[in-house]
Amino acid sequence: MFALVQVVMISACELLKPWPLKIVVDNVLTGTPVAWAPATALGPRDLLLAACLGLVLLYVVLAGLGTLNNATTIAIGQGMVNDFRLDLYQHLQRLSLRFHTSRDVGDLLYRVTADTFAIQTLSMNGVFPIITALVLFGGMVVVMARMDGLLTVVALAVCPVIFLGITLLGRRINAIATEARRKESRLYTVTQRGIAAIRVIQAFTTEEEEARRFAASSTESLRANLRMYMMQTFYSGAINVIIAVGTALVLWVGATKVLSGALTIGQVLVFTTYLASLYAPINSLSQTIGMIHGARAGAERALEILATTPDLRDGARTLAGVTLRGEVRFERVRFAYAADRPVLRDVDLVAEAGKVVAIVGPTGVGKSTLVSLVGRFYDPVEGRVLLDGVDLREYRLRDLRSRIAMVLQPPVVFPTTLRENIAYGRPRATEAEIARAARLAQLDGLLARLPQGLSTPVGEQGATLSGGEQQRVTIARAIVRDAPILILDEPTSALDTETEALVLAALRALMRGRTTFVIAHRLSTIRHADRVVVLRDGTVAEQGTFDELVARGGAFARLYEAQFGRHEGREPV
Repeated sequence: MFALVQVVMISACELLKPWPLKIVVDNVLTGTPVAWAPATALGPRDLLLAACLGLVLLYVVLAGLGTLNNATTIAIGQGMVNDFRLDLYQHLQRLSLRFHTSRDVGDLLYRVTADTFAIQTLSMNGVFPIITALVLFGGMVVVMARMDGLLTVVALAVCPVIFLGITLLGRRINAIATEARRKESRLYTVTQRGIAAIRVIQAFTTEEEEARRFAASSTESLRANLRMYMMQTFYSGAINVIIAVGTALVLWVGATKVLSGALTIGQVLVFTTYLASLYAPINSLSQTIGMIHGARAGAERALEILATTPDLRDGARTLAGVTLRGEVRFERVRFAYAADRPVLRDVDLVAEAGKVVAIVGPTGVGKSTLVSLVGRFYDPVEGRVLLDGVDLREYRLRDLRSRIAMVLQPPVVFPTTLRENIAYGRPRATEAEIARAARLAQLDGLLARLPQGLSTPVGEQGATLSGGEQQRVTIARAIVRDAPILILDEPTSALDTETEALVLAALRALMRGRTTFVIAHRLSTIRHADRVVVLRDGTVAEQGTFDELVARGGAFARLYEAQFGRHEGREPV
């Protein structure tokens, strides 16, 4: 509302701008008294001084109002951008891994950081200019019509042509702007991938190939933007020609009326000044039409994400104050990333409360997918997963995941301090709890070498840590989480044999009393599991204790023999 009041005040000042000049021409120079003051009240010099001071004061007020209005509209626009970004970011956080694995990270980054600015552009270069133009347009039409109806009709005659041009070319500009946004988004994707894979690029000496790929994407983006600017320039030029025709017609008719004595020179000056102000908002909109349609394209891209319905519906059942036993049951579970390629088929499995279930099998058989269903990163296509006898889909997602601690592969380390990384899933953890977790995860040696200890920043993607150290940080994070369900996806894959033995001892202590799923290729890590489940071809091939499966001579025994051979009496460490 405050911004609209400012718009009205600015429009009123714009309407007053020509009048000091009219007074100078029609009253000061001719000696004619002004109609609203007695002839003796103001002499020509006094009237000239008043007109000049009034003109300066008017522009001072306009400058102040313009500055205030810019600050107001920018603040409104930035607030809208911030809210829009937050809504979009939170919505992305709610979308499942199925969505995120099918989208380019760079494209999503561009939509969150760049496309969301569209809402500010639309407000500052769309809504507010249109309101200003309409208020100013209406006021000027009224004043001009009172001065001379014929000139007003002549001035307005070109407006339909202008608006027709906006309609006809608007769609074309919008299409070009959308393409430019898409190309710019693609450039973000290429850049993000190149930076994220810098170690591989340097290792395989493909810098020149990546540079060519980047240059090609950059060129496409710039060409698309050039097409948009060229269309905008052509459009603006056409509008200027139409406006020039309208101005020439008004000057012709106005000059003819002055010669006939129907109008004064001052009145024609006021009218032509108003004419420039009348066309200015329209011309301004035409000049920014490319920007407006570009913003529209960006808004549509952002709204496309917001319109994406989360495929994981949140349940209504809360776990607040509930003590979980931790029994997890899979009932005839089927899952597929693509309809024609099932990953899991008819999986029936029970993980008893407080027991350790190891999942083994060849690469790509669906081990990580199976445990992902426990955390509801995906939902089964058929069947169901139960926690303490309740379908996981009935629980609130946030409540469910707060009861699960995970050590994932590859390890994810944030560019913050070691302390913040370890306490990531439980920010209110005490210093003693964090130190204990670090000790159990065998991070003591690392901390002893670091002058800042737990306060040491680890760099982007944990660049200052080795792969094994990163993995131990994620193990410490799971220890601090202290959840009743624990998921370990290759928890010791990046550790040497000596450190693995120490970490396994800590993990066994952590597993005690917790329902634990362990994915392992190293069979040495699951020797003490309560149940071993062997997956093959997307289904449970066999299950039992470690010793039972070795003795059975089936799929697990073959995996065992492949790792340890047939040496009699030999067992995993």
